[in-house]
Amino acid sequence: MTKAPSIDLDRVRADTPGVTHRTHLNNAGAALMPQPVIDAVVAHINREGAIGGYEAAAEAADRLGRVHDSVGRLVGADAGEIAITENATVAWQRAFQSLEFIAGDRILTTTAEFAGNYIPLLQLARRTGVSVEVIPDDASGALDTAALESMIDERVKLIAITWLPTNGGLVNPAAEVGRIANAHAIPYLLDACQAVGQMRVDVNALGCDMLTATGRKFLRAPRGTGFLYVRRAMLERTEPALLDLFGAVVDRPGHYAMRADARRFETWETNYATRLGIGAAADYLLDIGIDAIEARCGFLAELLRVGLSALADVTLRDAGTVRSAIISFTVAGMEAADVMQRLAAQAINVSVSPPVSTPLDAVARRLPPVLRVSPHYYNSEEDIRRFLTVIATL
Repeated sequence: MTKAPSIDLDRVRADTPGVTHRTHLNNAGAALMPQPVIDAVVAHINREGAIGGYEAAAEAADRLGRVHDSVGRLVGADAGEIAITENATVAWQRAFQSLEFIAGDRILTTTAEFAGNYIPLLQLARRTGVSVEVIPDDASGALDTAALESMIDERVKLIAITWLPTNGGLVNPAAEVGRIANAHAIPYLLDACQAVGQMRVDVNALGCDMLTATGRKFLRAPRGTGFLYVRRAMLERTEPALLDLFGAVVDRPGHYAMRADARRFETWETNYATRLGIGAAADYLLDIGIDAIEARCGFLAELLRVGLSALADVTLRDAGTVRSAIISFTVAGMEAADVMQRLAAQAINVSVSPPVSTPLDAVARRLPPVLRVSPHYYNSEEDIRRFLTVIATL
C-alpha cells in the first residue's frame, strides 16, 4: 500500500465543522463544506439582509469578478471560457442545447453515461431523428477507445461521455477520447462532475471542447452551484439556445449581439452568495494543492477497497483498471438502503446508487442498487477503520 500523502490533516479537519459529529463518506454526493466556504455564503446573505441584494452585489463586485478566474485556474482554462451555473445539469444542458443537429447525425456516448445526460440525448433523437450510439467497453469495463475510433465517420457530430461515473470507481480514458475527437474535428462534451476536486483536471490535456461540473461534490462548494467550460474556439461558433439581457444586448433595433465570453451561457439573475461560495471552494482547493488531494483520495480509496475485499459477505462492484475514490459494493443478504440506514444510525454517511442513475451500465452488469462510499482528503484513517468495523459487524 502506498504511503499516506502529505496534507495537513489537522488543519483541513479543523476547517471542516461537520467532521466533529459525523464520519462523512458521501463526498460523491455532497462533500462537507470547509469553513471559508460557509463564511463566504453566510456573510453575503447577511449583507443582503442588512443593505439589500443589489447593494450587497455591488459591494462584493471585486470578489465576484474573481470567481471565474478561480474556477478557470481549477481546470486550466481562461476566465473568459467559464460560465457559472445553478448546477451541473444546467451547465450540461446549456452546452448540449447550443449544438445543432439534423436527422441522420450521430451522437456517441458511453455505457457509463449518467441518466441525466442520457435522457436529453434520447429526447433529441425522438425529436429530430439523430442516432444515439453507445461506445462499447473494453474487458475491464472502461470505454474502448479502439472501438470509438472504428465508429467515427462524417455523420458523427458529437462525442459526449461521463469521465467518472456516479458509481463503480471507473475512470474513463477521457484524454484519449479527446485525442480522437480532435483528430476528426468532432465536438467533445465531457461530464467531469465527479472529477473536479478529486483529481487534476486540465482541459487542454483532455482535449474537450466543453466540460461541465458541479460544486457540491469533491469541490466542496454549496449545493446549487456548477460551471461550464467552453473552449474559446468552440465559443466562437456556439450560441446558447436561450439568451437574456446578460448573455446578449440589443445593439440596434431588431438585432442583438452576444457577449464575447462564455458568460453568454449565464443569466442576469443569479445567486450571488453561492457564487461566492464556489469561488471560495476553488480558492481553498488551489491553496491545498490538487496533486496532494488526488494522492490522498487514492490512498484512502485503496484502504477502503482492501478492507472491503477482506470481508466475506461484501462484493465490490467496481469497474475499470484506473479507479477513482468512489467505491461501490453490495452486502450479501442485505438491501443497500438497509445498510445505509444502519450506517447512518452510527453517524456514518454513505449513499445508495440505484440502477436508474446509470441505466446502460446497470443493465450491462446486472447491477442492483449498490452502496457507494466516497472518501475525501479530509477523512482520517480512523474514519476508514470505523466504517470497515461497522460493515464487518452488520
